[in-house]
Amino acid sequence: MKLNFLATFATITVLLAGSIVGGCANTEPEADTPPETTEEPAAETTGETPPETAEAEPTYNNPLTYQEDGIAIDGADPVAYFSLEEGGDPVFGSAEYEYEWNGAKWMFSSQENLDAFAAEPEKYAPEYGGYCAKAVSEGNLAPTDPVAWSVVDDKLYLNYNLDVQEQWEQDIPGNIAKANENWPGVLNN
Repeated sequence: MKLNFLATFATITVLLAGSIVGGCANTEPEADTPPETTEEPAAETTGETPPETAEAEPTYNNPLTYQEDGIAIDGADPVAYFSLEEGGDPVFGSAEYEYEWNGAKWMFSSQENLDAFAAEPEKYAPEYGGYCAKAVSEGNLAPTDPVAWSVVDDKLYLNYNLDVQEQWEQDIPGNIAKANENWPGVLNN
């Protein structure tokens, strides 16, 4: 009888152990357990290039483009400067040919000029966001007069007025170099 009891006890122990082990191997998630998620393999293991992380645009205390009432360079056509003789009067655009870029409205005298600007705004927009080139070379910001302009090395530079334009012209390469060092940090002044 003692043997029968031990055999029965051993059988019960084996059965209990099997159900406990079997319970651990249960593939059904319990109600409180979140479902398993599958993660995609890292780019290194797939050979794919990871997506570029978009850099946030820097923010400044002043707008990137000098403007009055939301209009860049007082409505002068930036493309037209490139066909003027040095010192010529600027050509003003109209609301009929308007283009939004860099936080300002740009005006043009023709659809052809608008299209040229839209295709390559950096080529035609004035340097330093249309702020006074001489002021930027000195680490300051100042408004501009569209009459005080120069095209140097296929880039448009504007200045505060004709007197400041004359000062700027005393050392154009030096003033450009200094302004390039100060831009765009000077926008935080």
